[in-house]
Amino acid sequence: MEFINTLFYGYYDLLWGNLLIYMLIGLGLFFTIRSRFIQVRFFGEMIRLLGDKNMLSGEGGKGVSSLQAFFISAASRVGTGNIAGVAIAIAAGGPGAVFWMWVIALIGMATAFVESTLAQVYKVKDGDQFRGGPAYYMEKALGQRWMGILFAILITLCFGLIFNAVQANTIALAFEEAFAFNKFLMAGILVIITALVIFGGLKRIVAATQLIVPVMAGLYILVALFVVIMNITQIPAIFSSIVASAFGLQAAAGGAVGAALMNGIKRGLFSNEAGMGSAPNAAATAHVSHPAKQGFIQSLGVFFDTILVCSATAFLILLYDLTPNAELEGIQLTQAALSEHIGSWAQVFLAVCIFLFAYSSIIGNYYYGETNIEFLNRGKVWLYVYRFAVLIMVVFGSVSGFQLVWDLADVFMGTMAIVNLVAIALLSGIAMKVLADYNKQRKEGLDPVFTKQSVPGLKNIESWDETASPKK
Repeated sequence: MEFINTLFYGYYDLLWGNLLIYMLIGLGLFFTIRSRFIQVRFFGEMIRLLGDKNMLSGEGGKGVSSLQAFFISAASRVGTGNIAGVAIAIAAGGPGAVFWMWVIALIGMATAFVESTLAQVYKVKDGDQFRGGPAYYMEKALGQRWMGILFAILITLCFGLIFNAVQANTIALAFEEAFAFNKFLMAGILVIITALVIFGGLKRIVAATQLIVPVMAGLYILVALFVVIMNITQIPAIFSSIVASAFGLQAAAGGAVGAALMNGIKRGLFSNEAGMGSAPNAAATAHVSHPAKQGFIQSLGVFFDTILVCSATAFLILLYDLTPNAELEGIQLTQAALSEHIGSWAQVFLAVCIFLFAYSSIIGNYYYGETNIEFLNRGKVWLYVYRFAVLIMVVFGSVSGFQLVWDLADVFMGTMAIVNLVAIALLSGIAMKVLADYNKQRKEGLDPVFTKQSVPGLKNIESWDETASPKK
């Protein structure tokens, strides 16, 4: 057992101490420069598309709309990473971790565009719906099915199983803190309500996420905004503390810069998922006229997740001079801070919020596993095995130790991200050509449309019409 622990934590330190951080920052900067700062140049276009009526329904009223695909990915993104993960980052890395979370999000917007655009280009038809993601573009664009299989296995284990244990773990902790709720009872409730959705297929997943996501995020941000307004005079000092801590400018900072950097990036990735290869599985489901449209929407999702929701949690904690201790872990740290701001009812409010956040993440995470199970094997037997395994992990997460669950999540997430980052680095040229085609049509005053001939030399394209034409 000691040997296994040594091996596990040795790999953990290597993964998060060097390799993944360099790849995330390096490739994020590469995509940003190669796209000529897409997150800045096209930010207005992202906002415009989010409100475009053509993005609200699937083609011919069928399938999944662009906005519904956004909600599926947001359901997974906006979860425990935004509340518990931010608290962990601040406790371990200080206020400076927030700065590096912002940096990785802004850089990650370019990465998110690349991976989600590729997922759209190489999506496949599944009846009236589409499915796709990194496993699909690894097989079709790179011609490396083995790589797709590896990724499909990792994301199924990571999101469908390990991450769902993390979500269940956070719900159980929150309800134990707020209501002294028994963890085993919570495990039973979660299993029932999760089974009701995941056995109903993609349509039921879409219906659940588009109902939960706007409500949960809206309520949480409004409460955080209220706290910020009530403490507006302290905001300049908070910003100063974040920047000073990020660069070790505080007198007591010492060697804390590395801790701030590592924890900020780690928890930022866990929260916004840019480059991880998860959101492209949702992006591929959308009916849109051009792949870049969903690339823009998913890029905006990274901004929404980290710059808005994660920052809300960060300000709640930093506005309360809370000293972390062994009694408070993750979500409990955020609960303590919010209680100081708005009173004892914060315990109940945040417990309900985290339930919605984490439960929606369980649903979104499940779908990522499902579409990759389909990639591995179209047989229904394996799909049902996977569904029951998800339910077992929900129980495990609800009753297991806190640190074990998060460490397992970090290792699987990091390994999966590396496989995806290698693939999108090799395929980024295709995403840039798709972006150029979209930009050209927009400059001509057209609503961009993509066909198999839009980018010369593409192969194994299944889901794009050869004769469609753009409209004014």
